[in-house]
Amino acid sequence: MKIKRILAMFLAAFMIASLAACGGQPAPSTPGSSTPAPAPAPTDPGSSTPETPAAGGSITLWTYPIGNWGQEAEVKKLTDAFTAETGIEVKVEYLAYADGDDKVNAAITGNNAPDLVMEGPERLVANWGVNGHMVDLSDLLDDTDKKEIYESVLGSCTAPDGAVYEYPLVMTAHCMAVNLNAFKEAGADQYLNLETRTWTTDDFLKAVDALYAKYGSTVGAVFCKGQGGDQGTRVLVNNLYGGTFTDAAHTKYTWDDEKNIQALQKLKDTQGIEFDASLEGGDEIKLFYQGILKMAFCWNIAQQLNPNIANTGEGLTQNGEEIAFMSFPSPDGTAKLNGGIWGFGIFDNGDATRIENAKKFIKYMADSAHTVDAVKTANYFPVRTTAEGTDLTTVWADNKTMNDYQILMPFLGDYYQVTKGWAGARTAWWNMLQKVGAGEDIKTVVAAGAAEANAAAAG
Repeated sequence: MKIKRILAMFLAAFMIASLAACGGQPAPSTPGSSTPAPAPAPTDPGSSTPETPAAGGSITLWTYPIGNWGQEAEVKKLTDAFTAETGIEVKVEYLAYADGDDKVNAAITGNNAPDLVMEGPERLVANWGVNGHMVDLSDLLDDTDKKEIYESVLGSCTAPDGAVYEYPLVMTAHCMAVNLNAFKEAGADQYLNLETRTWTTDDFLKAVDALYAKYGSTVGAVFCKGQGGDQGTRVLVNNLYGGTFTDAAHTKYTWDDEKNIQALQKLKDTQGIEFDASLEGGDEIKLFYQGILKMAFCWNIAQQLNPNIANTGEGLTQNGEEIAFMSFPSPDGTAKLNGGIWGFGIFDNGDATRIENAKKFIKYMADSAHTVDAVKTANYFPVRTTAEGTDLTTVWADNKTMNDYQILMPFLGDYYQVTKGWAGARTAWWNMLQKVGAGEDIKTVVAAGAAEANAAAAG
């Protein structure tokens, strides 16, 4: 399927609400569990960016590990080029998801936040932005930009009051993966549509039965040790019979609906599927690479591209078996996938010159001829069709894996990660899965988990 067609399909299918809003791996993102301390009163840096860059100066960028934006050698190529063109020096700090939020929150509390941060709307918009710590970037978006950036993506980067706290750069869809060799040996490959990368719920369950009959052991794990990779378990449960995680307006959590209860019961009753409280998403991936698990629910393009722990090559397990990425199963085969959006935000530190220099950095990376390099460094997909006349629809034309993976983009669903109380809801989710796995009454624990999440949202 050609890229321009895919991107056009994406625009129609990826209907994210315009409420304030992207991942184990770059994919899973969550706001910090602590509430950021109040920042100094925001200053007004001016209604527009100067036409000429500031003469020299320096700015700081803190970036989460978003593809190779977490690799110093790769980022230095970008920042050196920016410095050469603008005279603005960029000092970079590389954050980890394990403690990155704590570092940012501590910096905010100490009035020492970085000028720029790179991450997703659940942090930049729904957390730090709405709490008054970020600069409104609306002045960076002219009418052309608004037409080029997918409307749904821009909506996710916009707060309810209309302020844009994130300038988006890239996006992706999270998916699952299967050990294609194992599927073929078990005769389960007949249930995969490798042309569309889709399958139905019935075919998924038939495949699990065939794999279990062949190997007599767990073939897929509903991991629930913690929140790492939890987008995989959410999307699996929600799609299996058509359930939802939140309402469309992102005002409450709805995972206690009957369709999700039906899905959890089916997964619990299916031989070959195990609820495993000893695993997070990264642990599941390791077992999948080792050939122990025959499918992985925590997957995205980062895993598909990266060599596994044995370095046997792209798209291969430790034993050299072929890995095929797949959409999640759903009743009709058209799943709604969880996605990620990543871009830049500016902390309001009260220094107009540094704010303007930070805006120059954003426009250089996300809306110029240099955007191709910034996108490729992230190893994800552009959020816009063109950038200042540069065609971005062919960014990955020379990379078959990336080009093939774009077939999943039309399946991107609602960006519900911006719902209030998100951090508490994630904890309630994996705790609920643990109780399901321990044999507690599913309807009861699901209702309690959703109530806990809604209590966090109300707080």
